[in-house]
Amino acid sequence: MEVYVKAEWFNPGGSVKDRPVRQIVLDAERDRRLGPDRTILDSSSGNAGIAYAMIGAARGYRVHLVVPGNVSEERKHILRAYGAQVEYSDPLEGSDGAILVARRLSERGPDRYFYADQYNNPSNPCAHYETTGPEIFAQTAGRITHFVAGLGTSGTIVGAGRRLRELAPTVQVVAVEPDSGLHGIEGLKHMGSAMVPGIYDPSVHQRKISVRTETAYALARRLAREEGLLVGQSSGAAVAGALEVARDLKEGVIVVVGPDGGDRYLSTALWR
Repeated sequence: MEVYVKAEWFNPGGSVKDRPVRQIVLDAERDRRLGPDRTILDSSSGNAGIAYAMIGAARGYRVHLVVPGNVSEERKHILRAYGAQVEYSDPLEGSDGAILVARRLSERGPDRYFYADQYNNPSNPCAHYETTGPEIFAQTAGRITHFVAGLGTSGTIVGAGRRLRELAPTVQVVAVEPDSGLHGIEGLKHMGSAMVPGIYDPSVHQRKISVRTETAYALARRLAREEGLLVGQSSGAAVAGALEVARDLKEGVIVVVGPDGGDRYLSTALWR
């Protein structure tokens, strides 16, 4: 049995979100929805916001982000460092509350903003269809049997999962989500109680695994102390799901996406 973590924290902005945000920006430039007179606007639980801020700075765009007020201090500092304008939404409303605030801003200023809308933008799964899926297939020499990823915007599992099922029709795609709407796993959504992203296609995955917050945290700490992998809680949740898959198998090649590193959460309960 082989279990591999795809270490997305090695991307330039430190997370898996660099892929879809880059695609969103480039696609919007190509069809002229985005130009020098527009400010990039979107909501984020943190990592996509950092990607927007980084790419916006590199390409000369103003960036306005709506982020839940309870995101980690490290993320807040990074966003400020890149020069993004950040508006904090009610922490009790989570990522859904941030989405609603961003939508209202977009409606009030349609000529001012390019509303990137990562939860409903087809460029999001397209990025993973074009990059993440083929990379995983190549990196496992086509041996992958199971693909595991968390549900947030769902872009990763929809895009990469769809491509992997084309490349290897027998591959099993497994989604991981929090076990309830009240959870502490930043970046993930409990689809049964949250605003469901327009890009989410549940037909792509054959199985869904629910993970408790405490399990995700414990797995993240264990990965640091036993494997030398400093990861965030969403990575902990995804790996917990991958290990549950592995328990039912005698052999296989499981690849699980690790969305980001743990250094963005050092001030949070994850490491206390």
